[in-house]
Amino acid sequence: MESLTSRMQAIQSPIIPVVGELIKNSPGTISLGQGVVYYSPPPEAIEFLPKFLAEENNHLYKSVEGILPLVTALAGKLQAFNGIEINGENCIVVTAGSNMGFMNAILAITNPGDEIILNTPYYFNHEMAIAMAGCRSILVATDENYQLRTEAIAQAITPKTRAVVTISPNNPTGVVYSEATLRQVNEICKTRGIYHISDEAYEYFTYDGVKHISPGAFGGSSKYTISLYSLSKAYGFASWRIGYMVIPQHLLVAVKKVQDTILICPPVISQYAALGALQAKEEYLKENIGAISQVRQLVLTSLNRLQGLCTITPANGAFYFFLKVHTQIDAFELVKRLIQEYKVAVIPGTTFGIDNQCYLRVAYGALQQETAKEGIERLVEGLQNIIRS
Repeated sequence: MESLTSRMQAIQSPIIPVVGELIKNSPGTISLGQGVVYYSPPPEAIEFLPKFLAEENNHLYKSVEGILPLVTALAGKLQAFNGIEINGENCIVVTAGSNMGFMNAILAITNPGDEIILNTPYYFNHEMAIAMAGCRSILVATDENYQLRTEAIAQAITPKTRAVVTISPNNPTGVVYSEATLRQVNEICKTRGIYHISDEAYEYFTYDGVKHISPGAFGGSSKYTISLYSLSKAYGFASWRIGYMVIPQHLLVAVKKVQDTILICPPVISQYAALGALQAKEEYLKENIGAISQVRQLVLTSLNRLQGLCTITPANGAFYFFLKVHTQIDAFELVKRLIQEYKVAVIPGTTFGIDNQCYLRVAYGALQQETAKEGIERLVEGLQNIIRS
């Protein structure tokens, strides 16, 4: 049995559990690592759970693409917030998180050996999903501000290309792509007959007046745009595992085959909670994201003390900063030293496809102000001492 091999040997190991083990062995460490929010789901989500329990049939399998009340509520949200109309050309599929939506999409649109264009730094689970499907990630570097290079994307397309992936607001960099840039990518995909996969898990997390843009709202884009969404971030739903995708109607049969095989149906109790969450008062998102915005300012003020030692690229979205550290130290070795010597954890840039220099992702969504202040102070002190030594 020990001689057996599988495709999984070529897949990178998820970094969060690896860093989690280091944190476990260094008690008292403050984590600026995992991308989650500090707050819980709205009370409306919990209030809907008795509605699930009141229906005996809810313990049976339900529709592969999601229960009708939730699909209807999501259609309303997409129209109001994203400007996406659900019509005869597109449809909604509820998933167990947006990571599953991405896997559904890749399996639905590719054959083994096909290519998917990722912009670096990429989200590691995207690269992993593409490899698991027997496809190739074609990496296109972003510019010095982590913005898309649309000409380079167009040049990277080959006859084997099936999609271009964009993430805005971005994980791991926190940057937000402009409407003009996203329109260019979307038009490239239309012209070349490929899909535009738009990951919008952080759609509500924009700052300083920056507006989120959904490519699925562009006129005529419904037939080739796949949009991915999540309740994990904005609604504190990380463990409830509810996301959803808007896909061209012609992909529904293929996506349902994938989802029925892996999941059968999204957890119905979580779908009821999601239905409740979508009815939360406007103040819920405003207050919680406002608090994260304040933490962001605190983090940015502290990080600016690293000027000269690190490059801090402006970022107006999500809850990340992606630091370029001016050192020859290996990124993962630096992460280990920060945990062991300064009790603060971040994620190495190698996980996101950047291995030519030392980069670190700093996440600030999971912490309230006092803890965030202490954590960022430890990080700044640690980097100053380690880099200068």
